[in-house]
Amino acid sequence: MLPIGTLDQARDLLAALEARGLTLATAESCTGGLIAAALTAIAGSSSVVMAGFVTYSNAAKMRMVGVGAAALDTHGAVSEPVAREMAEGALREARVDVALSCTGIAGPGGATPGKPVGLVFIGCARRDAATVVERHVFPGDRAAVRAATVAAALRLAMPG
Repeated sequence: MLPIGTLDQARDLLAALEARGLTLATAESCTGGLIAAALTAIAGSSSVVMAGFVTYSNAAKMRMVGVGAAALDTHGAVSEPVAREMAEGALREARVDVALSCTGIAGPGGATPGKPVGLVFIGCARRDAATVVERHVFPGDRAAVRAATVAAALRLAMPG
């Protein structure tokens, strides 16, 4: 369950994108579709949200949104290059104006040296603009990391 504030963020983002005639897609790993769920919890979201890819495995990242094996082999799934390729792939595959991605370690396990629980990379690709990727280390348990990721992704996609 997402906090009410997150649903308010989703509503605000949808309104801002709709006012500009923009469409959106997501490519999610550590959130398992929660970004798309937050957006589609809002009535009328279908005018903006076109697709959501849940790419939990490396194979799905490669097959569904075109993440390259080189990025996965060199940097690992939880990395800036993979978040970038996920966002750009979702933008391309869904033929939208804005695409959000996230890949991270929600916990409680999965940490490796240099990649702690809570490490998340969030990408935002926009048609005709440079892709932006943010690195976060969110505190808390699995639910807290996932909820913080959704909130940060919605903020990142808000038009400036």
